[in-house]
Amino acid sequence: MVRRLNIEGDGQGDLAGHGGEMRAVLVYQLQSYQYWRDELGRDDLVFGMFGENFTVDGLPDHEVCIGDRYRIGEAEFEVTQPRVTCYRVGMRLGEPAMAALLVAHHRPGFYLRVITEGHVQAGDDILLVRKGPEELSVADTDALLYLPDRDPAKLRRALNIPALSPGWQRSFRELADAPPPGRQTGPPGEHAGARRPAEASGWPGFKRMRVARIVPETPAISSVYLDSADGTPLPGARAGQYLSVRVPIGDAGPVVRSYSLSSAPTARFYRISVKHEPHGRLSGYIHAVLRPGDLVDVASPRGSFVLARSTRPIVLASAGIGATPLLAMLHQLADARDPRPVWWIHTARDRAHHAFAEETRTLLAQLPYAREHIHYTAATASRPDEPGFTRGRPTARSLGAMGIPADADAYLCGPLAFMDDLSGFLRDHGLRAERIHTERFGALPAINPGVTAAAAVRPHQPPGPAGTGPLVTFARSAMSTRWSPVHASLLGLAEACDIPTRWSCRTGVCHTCVTPLMAGDITYTTQPLELPEAGTVLVCCSAPISEVVLDL
Repeated sequence: MVRRLNIEGDGQGDLAGHGGEMRAVLVYQLQSYQYWRDELGRDDLVFGMFGENFTVDGLPDHEVCIGDRYRIGEAEFEVTQPRVTCYRVGMRLGEPAMAALLVAHHRPGFYLRVITEGHVQAGDDILLVRKGPEELSVADTDALLYLPDRDPAKLRRALNIPALSPGWQRSFRELADAPPPGRQTGPPGEHAGARRPAEASGWPGFKRMRVARIVPETPAISSVYLDSADGTPLPGARAGQYLSVRVPIGDAGPVVRSYSLSSAPTARFYRISVKHEPHGRLSGYIHAVLRPGDLVDVASPRGSFVLARSTRPIVLASAGIGATPLLAMLHQLADARDPRPVWWIHTARDRAHHAFAEETRTLLAQLPYAREHIHYTAATASRPDEPGFTRGRPTARSLGAMGIPADADAYLCGPLAFMDDLSGFLRDHGLRAERIHTERFGALPAINPGVTAAAAVRPHQPPGPAGTGPLVTFARSAMSTRWSPVHASLLGLAEACDIPTRWSCRTGVCHTCVTPLMAGDITYTTQPLELPEAGTVLVCCSAPISEVVLDL
């Protein structure tokens, strides 16, 4: 019996990467089994090994089109997308590169949506009910996402197919909107990532910069102003981006940390504002040792937490040191005298710990429709009764009273609990999830399809004998270790260190594992079907050939 979400007795095991209404039934062809038996020299490929629910005679990927409808037995189906590039098919067949081979050989198979539930059995005829609009084949759709040299005309056709699953529509829309060479950072479907334009030009790796001055902002936060050591002009940064700073401390090797730029994008200098964390090695060094005139190694500005091009109202909400990227955004808005309504919402312990209070007030005064809402959490905080000041953290009720419109773009930065709470409040208020943007500096949430979630483990040196290869630094996870070929790939090394990772195909197809390469050189152990953008690396199929720093 075929149901809306799956087939009774043959449901999906990994609902994070498969399944759902748009991927209820997976189809693979008898002719493709015959093809792979010859191609791989295998005589042990039996039906079901490619993970399909229906093994069919006919319906080749180069003829079946997205949006085609078929009747099988009592049920009616609609073609929604090609197969997701998943590592599981490689595991099942004992062919690690199988996900890449399915794409490269244009034989992915496809998913069906159930239009009418009903009984289906082996031997039922497959009847074409109607052809999909645009008549874009499964093979062409798959190649359009995963292979280079995309045809813009086919991309436009794909966006005209209502039956195409939302994840693929989102990926194609981002491809169409991004200037070349756009590339996705996640697979289509539940974890579809943004295909972002390349970042502004900077410099490769790290370069030496000079500390121009250091300004205390609060008892725990100091701003460090940086100039180029050789006097050359600094390339512009986008408001919201960050710098990664590398400093040798003691005998343990260099320490790399990332700090948001808090200066205006048009400033002739870079300013980072650093909170002294109790056990922070680099923040402690900056507050206790660093002096004007010192030299530090700095990577080019990077990051995608930037103001979107739009005319919608803007919410800038932060807590503590999380104000820094939003302050850069506020500078940009004030410099342009932006006419949009702007809500500046900030949470601090009290007035003494309220960083950039006067600076933000001056900037907000330059905007025609700016509103400021300050929350002090300390019970003894002063000024709680003045207009715009509130004792306690933001709540759903307090946000609702601010008059934030449902079509606003919101940018949030602060502790994870703060961002989670405010995101929920704003969604409940009517803001769409895709218009709520958050920034975090720890490791990104893992994407490990089919892997059972386990308790988080603090990153550590990999088990076994220490490696003797190039030093690999995982900047977000604050850990460095030497490479050993026993790990096969940078992804394997990260997993051995319990660093949160993001992957799906593990063969260089889906680009879920794409990671900024902040310094160093790598080689690909398996050549990707399409190289990622310059300055990034696919960690699932690469190894270091020099000391490398990864934004992971």
